[in-house]
Amino acid sequence: MSFVKEFTPVSLADTNLFKPMKVGEMQLQHRAVYPPLTRMRATEGNVPNKEWAAEYYDQRSKYPGSFIITEGAFISAASGGYDNAPGIWSQEQVAEWTKIFKKIHDNKSFVYVQLWNLGRQSYADNLARDGLKYVSASDNVYMDEEQKERALKANNPQHGLTKDEIKQHIADYVKAAKNSIAAGADGVEIHSANGYLLNQFLDPISNHRTDEYGGSIENRSRFTLEVVDAVVEAIGVEKVGIRFSPWGTFGTMSGSANPGILAQYAHVIGELEKRAKEGKRLAYVHLVENVVTDPFLTEGEGEDNTVSNDFVYSIWKGPIIRAGNLAYHPETAKEFLKDERTLCAYGRLWIANPDMVHRLEKGLPLNKYDRSTFYAMSAHGYTDYPTYEEAIKLGYDKN
Repeated sequence: MSFVKEFTPVSLADTNLFKPMKVGEMQLQHRAVYPPLTRMRATEGNVPNKEWAAEYYDQRSKYPGSFIITEGAFISAASGGYDNAPGIWSQEQVAEWTKIFKKIHDNKSFVYVQLWNLGRQSYADNLARDGLKYVSASDNVYMDEEQKERALKANNPQHGLTKDEIKQHIADYVKAAKNSIAAGADGVEIHSANGYLLNQFLDPISNHRTDEYGGSIENRSRFTLEVVDAVVEAIGVEKVGIRFSPWGTFGTMSGSANPGILAQYAHVIGELEKRAKEGKRLAYVHLVENVVTDPFLTEGEGEDNTVSNDFVYSIWKGPIIRAGNLAYHPETAKEFLKDERTLCAYGRLWIANPDMVHRLEKGLPLNKYDRSTFYAMSAHGYTDYPTYEEAIKLGYDKN
């Protein structure tokens, strides 16, 4: 392996990235955030990997005062369908997360759990095997032909959640949030991005409902806001963040192709600011940038330079995390950080650089990542990436 050669490292020590910041109840020592990164190492029962997961999070939280957001954790069996992604609904899962959170806290860092609900991005056949429905906002509005064929073959057609089922999913979010706090997490991030269930309700491509959960911008926002309100009531507003991807197209979401999508996100974020002005301000809003419309594309692919997330600043007045190809573009990070409320998330390259914060501070070269190991059931590409000092000993600078 070798260092990334595509850009020249720059020290960000003299920027706001290394200015302490209070977010929710956390006193962060810097503003580099480890964002949710699915790694598919969980074992039977959607239990975080007992051999590797605690070590993985330990390695990436060594710089004191760091903020780690975990990979998405399913709030219930019904919200899942991927066998190797973790959950946080069972006691066995919670027991393993407890060990992970202790490692992070022992490093004097902080952790939120991302609460995940797949909706139509799940696998209908896996759900059918487990006696579970394949759900979304609406009946039979499939993501693509492959998913449709899979669902029909499994005799598990896409099912629009009933109002009672929506209430059950909200209850599942609440239970998962309480489990997260009981396990020692500092808070939770509600995943309303990247084409998953809450995003499916927000987006008119996937939401064809005619009841109070569809039709208008206000109605499409309802499920997300009900989840926010319920989780806030359960664990406290300063322990809750939320993630959006306004311009995302992953999961066949609208992106900028629909001129009304800006109004949709202005509304839902405006409702969060309205709650904030009434004394209930979430810890943060987390935004996937327009340069990452599909997380499965490599850096530079799928960028949408016709739009921007800057509109959020005129609505939401609390902390904002921005995520999207920032390691390769320190100049963009510097520009974002001029705003005092901004934090910057570093994803794929933090996978390959467990000491990422140290390297950002000193302007050190970054290890290349191996994309083929992102979702492999192996310690390779997970816990074996070297720190900078280890990489030098291994001759990365000579390759």
